[in-house]
Amino acid sequence: MTTHNTALGERTGGAVANKAVGAHPGRRPRGAARTPWIYLAPALVVLGGLLVYPVYQLGLISFLEYTQAQVSGGEPTTFQGFGNYATLFGDEQFWQVLLATVVFAAACVVSTLAVGCALAVLLTRVRALPRFALMLAALGAWATPAITGSTVWLLLFDPDFGPVDRVLGLGDHSWTYGRYSAFALVLLEVVWCSFPFVMVTVYAGIRAVPAEVLEAAALDGASQWRIWRSVLAPMLRPILVVVTIQSVIWDFKVFTQIYVMTNGGGIAGQNLVLNVYAYQKAFASSQYSLGSAIGVVMLVILLAVTLVYLRLLRGQGEEL
Repeated sequence: MTTHNTALGERTGGAVANKAVGAHPGRRPRGAARTPWIYLAPALVVLGGLLVYPVYQLGLISFLEYTQAQVSGGEPTTFQGFGNYATLFGDEQFWQVLLATVVFAAACVVSTLAVGCALAVLLTRVRALPRFALMLAALGAWATPAITGSTVWLLLFDPDFGPVDRVLGLGDHSWTYGRYSAFALVLLEVVWCSFPFVMVTVYAGIRAVPAEVLEAAALDGASQWRIWRSVLAPMLRPILVVVTIQSVIWDFKVFTQIYVMTNGGGIAGQNLVLNVYAYQKAFASSQYSLGSAIGVVMLVILLAVTLVYLRLLRGQGEEL
C-alpha cells in the first residue's frame, strides 16, 4: 500500500510540475520545430550559393539574346522573352535528341538498377573473402573518373588493338561507327561506373532486414526471385526510390562518356544527348542563350520526373 501511494504521488507530482512549467503531453516545445533548420542553415547557405544562383543565371540567359557578339561587347544584350524557347522547340533536331536522351537514360537506369540489385543480393550469399573482393572492385569502378573510364573502355573495344574484338572474333569491327552499337558501348560504361552506388546502398538495406523474415520466406518454399519481389523489394522501397532518382538524374545528364567515347556526339550527331547538344549550341556555335534554354528544359524535366515519382509513392502510403 505504501509503495502504491508513493508511485501515485510521484505521478501526481510530475503532472503538477509539467503543468506548472506549461508543458503539454504530445506537444513539442516551441523551439523544437526550428532546431533542425538551425543545424541545416550552413548547408543550405552553401547549396544556395552553388545551386540557386547558377540556376538563376541559367534561366536569365535563356531569356536574352546572348551570343559571342554580346559576350565581347560588340552588341548590346536584348531581352527575347520566350523567343529562344520557341526557336528550340521549333528545331526538329531538338526533339530527336530529346527522344534519344530519354530512351538512353531509361535503358541506363534499368540496367544499373538490375546489375546493382543483383550484385547486392549476391553479396549476401557469398563468403567474406569473395564479398570483400567484389566490394573492392566495385569501389574501384566507382572511384574511377568518368574520362578515365571512358578512355579505358574505348581501348578495350578498339578495332585495331582492343582485346574484345579478338576474343569475340569480330575482326576490326568499330563499335563507335554505328549509332546503336555506340550507344550500347556507352551504356556499358555508364552501368560499370554507376552500379557500385546501387549495390552498396541496397546491400546495406538488405543487411538491415531481420533474418527471421527471410528465413520464414525460405521455409515457405519461396524462390530467391520471389523473396526479392515479395519481401525484400517492398521493405527496401524507400532505398530503391533514392537510388532510382539518383540514377535518373545522373543518366539523364550524361556528358563525359558520350563526348569522349563518340568524339563529341558521333558521326553527324547520331549519338547526341541533351547535355552534349547544349554544349554544342553554347560553346561550339556560341549560342549561349540556346544552350541555357536547353539546360532549363533539362532541369524542368528532371524536377517533374522526381516530383511525379515521389507523389506516386506518397499515394501508395510510403514514407520517405
